[in-house]
Formats: sequence, C-alpha cells, structure tokens
Amino acid sequence: MFTGIIETIGKIQYIDKQQDNIVFQVQSSISEELKIDQSIAHNGVCLTVTEVVKDIHYVTAIHETLQKTNLGDWRVGSIVNLERCMPATGRFDGHFVQGHVDQTAVCSFVADENGSWRFTFEYDAKQGNFTVEKGSISINGVSLTVVDSQTGKFSVAIIPYTYANTNFQQINVGTVVNLEFDIIGKYLKRIFDLQNASS
Repeated sequence: MFTGIIETIGKIQYIDKQQDNIVFQVQSSISEELKIDQSIAHNGVCLTVTEVVKDIHYVTAIHETLQKTNLGDWRVGSIVNLERCMPATGRFDGHFVQGHVDQTAVCSFVADENGSWRFTFEYDAKQGNFTVEKGSISINGVSLTVVDSQTGKFSVAIIPYTYANTNFQQINVGTVVNLEFDIIGKYLKRIFDLQNASS
C-alpha cells in the first residue's frame, strides 16, 4: 500500500529488453536502502526490486505492465517518481494508492498560474473510470486532488514543491502519464454496476 507522497525521484540509467520484459536500472538517493523483493512504486507502478548495487536498483516490468502504463516510454535519462510502501507506523498523508495503474492519460493543457500550475489530462472514459471534483487521483504515483472533472477529462493544481520534487517538471502537452483512480470510487461503481445488471 502506498500513499502517493513521493519520497524522491530516480533516473533511468540503463534499459535491458529481455524477450517481452524490460529490466530498468534506476539510480536514486534511496536505492542503497532498498532490499531485494521490496515493493517500490515507480511512477505509481508497484515493481519488485530484483538487485541493488550501491545507489542503483533494478526492477523488471512484464509485458502486461508495459501495455497498461507509460513504462514503455521510458528512456535512459528519464526521471521517475519513487515511493516505498507505507510502514505500519507511518502517517497516512496522501490517499490509498495500491500501485496498480488503471490506465494512461495524455496531458492536453498546461497553464502557469502565478506560482502554481494547472495540468489538464484526457483519458479514455470508455474503460469505465471517472473522477469527481475534490476527489483523489494518482498521477505518476503522485496523490492529487481533482480541481475540475469532466467525462474523460480532469485538471489538477500543482504547487511549486510538488513541481520541483516530482517529474511534473517534465510533463508537457502530449506527455503520457499513469493514472490510478480512487479505490473507493472504483468499489462504489462496481456495486452500482452489479445492482443495475441484476435489476
């Protein structure tokens, strides 16, 4: 379980394609502290650490993960958001984030609002996901509040700290991001869908 509060950013140092999988070599300030088999969210995607060498750790993305996320777009030098699982004694500062990306979205608009930024994203609403104003959304693993919600489209406001300490600084119009929708909303929608199907 994650909270969407990014600990640090990492840089992709090397990419090794192994059949349908890709092994990523990630350098970060927390890599030395990681252990093999530990789960780490990379841009909101829960991946297992397979090797640690000094300030570099390795993770593997399988074909399904590459199809459903933006990991296939990563290149050497890409900056990714990193978060370790929340400890049982930790403070829950964000919202419930599982590290299971639901789908991707494309940034369609960025506005500088005198000290903060507004980012607008568009996604395929036919997949059944939705947002609500003032509700929670995880974008590349960052826990955020929805400012404006429409069908297949929403906006978020980014403060300077978040902009400087995540890869939002690299998001421009056309950038593909990972979305994990609020788990409570997903369960409620599932309940309503089952009720409607049985009536």
